[in-house]
Amino acid sequence: MNIIILGAGRVGESVAENLASEQNDITIIDQNPARLRMLEERLDLRGVVGNGIQPSVLRDAGAADADMLIACAAQDESNLVVCKVARDVFNIPSTVARLRSPEFAEGDALLGRSGFAVDHVICPEESVTRYIHKLIEYPEALQVLEFADGRVSLIAVRAVQGSPLVGHTVADIRDRFPHAEMRVVALYRQDAEVSDIKTARILVGDEVFVLADTRTIRLVLAAIHKRDKPVQSLMIAGGGKVGLRLARSLAGQCHVKVIEQNPQRCEYLASQLPSEILVLQGDGADEGLLDEENVGDMDLFLALTSDDEDNIMSAMLAKRMGARRVMALINRRAYADMMQGSTIDIAVSPSQTVIGELLAHLRRGDVVAVHSLRRGAAEALEGVARGDRHTSKLVGRRIQDIRWPTGVRVGAVVRGEGRSAEVHMPHHDLMIEADDHIVVFIPSKRLVREVERMFQVSATFWG
Repeated sequence: MNIIILGAGRVGESVAENLASEQNDITIIDQNPARLRMLEERLDLRGVVGNGIQPSVLRDAGAADADMLIACAAQDESNLVVCKVARDVFNIPSTVARLRSPEFAEGDALLGRSGFAVDHVICPEESVTRYIHKLIEYPEALQVLEFADGRVSLIAVRAVQGSPLVGHTVADIRDRFPHAEMRVVALYRQDAEVSDIKTARILVGDEVFVLADTRTIRLVLAAIHKRDKPVQSLMIAGGGKVGLRLARSLAGQCHVKVIEQNPQRCEYLASQLPSEILVLQGDGADEGLLDEENVGDMDLFLALTSDDEDNIMSAMLAKRMGARRVMALINRRAYADMMQGSTIDIAVSPSQTVIGELLAHLRRGDVVAVHSLRRGAAEALEGVARGDRHTSKLVGRRIQDIRWPTGVRVGAVVRGEGRSAEVHMPHHDLMIEADDHIVVFIPSKRLVREVERMFQVSATFWG
């Protein structure tokens, strides 16, 4: 696909990095020539210097032949205007805008064809908040990602000493816990995937990826992990957009303290948050302040400022001072890779939490959901089986007879809609029916195109 990206900031860079690795033709527009040169040297893309809302700049970027425009500029106003220009002047088929303001929601008439012509909205702050909220809800997990309108969840868990996982194979787990129906789709050891997950014995430190019916998550976690107590108290360092959203969403659920360095921002937070949430003015890396506020008694410490180094330092300090679990917001991929699973329990990458939302709009075939895993190295994808036995590679065939690309594993099949939908674990003799939602694990992005073709129907199918 020919894709134009407006904005070479952290989100724009991450989007470009992910899409360029999939052999798309990427052009990125930004007013900072030095930033563009750096990206051109590192990634296979073209940079255009200028203001992207100007038709002449879009024309230079190849808007006349573009398939999609992704607006990731810092200001909502710029992203709205460029989508309008892209559609009305160049008739670009698909537009995506990063919008921070909650006033603009996908599907609103104001964003329709007669308005700003935004087909899809992404809000990194909202995505990060939802992501963290799931990790608070299930403290044993490293990741909790949903498919099929929330009916199926992918859970990533690290095997710890004393866990029922350790020392057993995947087959052993199924035999020992037959009531916790689940499908292990991947096993990672020291950042490398274990190819034969059926026979490998799980060791302390391994990351295990499991797909299960969302209604049975607690049962599944109890079967594969040493039980962690629920999060009842937490401290947030950083009262920015993510910190505010998260604190507001947790009001009434647990005891929350927010530390913010800017006095004016503290006043704003105090005016926006319920009175039971304590807002403190100070530095999240101030050992004296953390000690005074009993960080060692916290079930969870979250470092959510806009500075990676500050987040890393404050999270490491909180862990050393006794916080049971610490989480840090880290934008730089190299930092996130280095810190994940070390002193810092979970490194959250804002760009990776939203990249799946974009990838779902880029995938060919009938793909409805995509989640980026292992910081972009792997994917979990939900596609819909369409057609019939004559026009589909999936419909009318048993799981054992479908020739998926090597390494791709089927995790779950969801049949039906709404509350009546049924979640099936993919036993070898399960027959795929038309309109089934199939969730698959893809260990490498180079296999994505082959998987997409599995969900495409032949030209003779007219639906």
